[in-house]
Amino acid sequence: MQIHVLASGSTGNATLLQIGGANILVDAGISARRIKQSLAAVGTAVEELDGILITHEHRDHVCGLPTLTRKFRLPVYARPATWDAIDKQTAVDKWVPPECRRELAESLDIGQVKIEPFSISHDAADPVGFSFYHSQQKCGFATDLGFVTDNVKKALALSDALVFEANHDVDLLKQGSYPWFLKQRIMSNRGHLANTDTGWTLARLDRKSHCHVFLAHMSQENNRPEIAEKTVATILAEQGCRIGTDVTLHITYPDRTAGVEQN
Repeated sequence: MQIHVLASGSTGNATLLQIGGANILVDAGISARRIKQSLAAVGTAVEELDGILITHEHRDHVCGLPTLTRKFRLPVYARPATWDAIDKQTAVDKWVPPECRRELAESLDIGQVKIEPFSISHDAADPVGFSFYHSQQKCGFATDLGFVTDNVKKALALSDALVFEANHDVDLLKQGSYPWFLKQRIMSNRGHLANTDTGWTLARLDRKSHCHVFLAHMSQENNRPEIAEKTVATILAEQGCRIGTDVTLHITYPDRTAGVEQN
């Protein structure tokens, strides 16, 4: 299993998961050209993608989708309400071609990979995270969530690797330049996850003997990579988790790829 977070943050999100012989792209929130270039840099042609999964309709998760599908005719899986929301916010000449659209059901198989979407709390039409299974391997994916429900914890439990939100530092957010209504939205239970919430969720999650965790969707204004990593690592260590042995943390970036191979 290989994970390549091509881009992560408020300016755009896209992740390549290679598992069970399948190449799966989660979200397409950067340009089609950049997706193609980023995939090529990790040795994968865009034509080799077996499918694109969409978590929700916000622009930083779908802006590259129309060009990508029109040019390469790739299958795209999204919830019905998400498709409706994408259509309402997209010009007619940029719609995703009908033959590329797939309805995301309760479970999905792409090749030898079993995919289970699960609902998350975010201010979108029907946002989801994903659990990916192949053989004895599991990868969990959840960004853009205001709080972590028991169902989300169950979906992410016992993963070999996680792509998980660490969006903001509460103090930086409160002291920052965002208008108050936006700060309230981010801190709400349908907004984004704070570093401390990320740390406590990981500390309380049922884990395997080792797990790679990508700290994702970091705010460029309301967070810092070193703050996110230190906050999460401190909470985990205080709860008896050995950083680098039980959990290995990885920083993701808005402008470059972060990746790991999990055997």
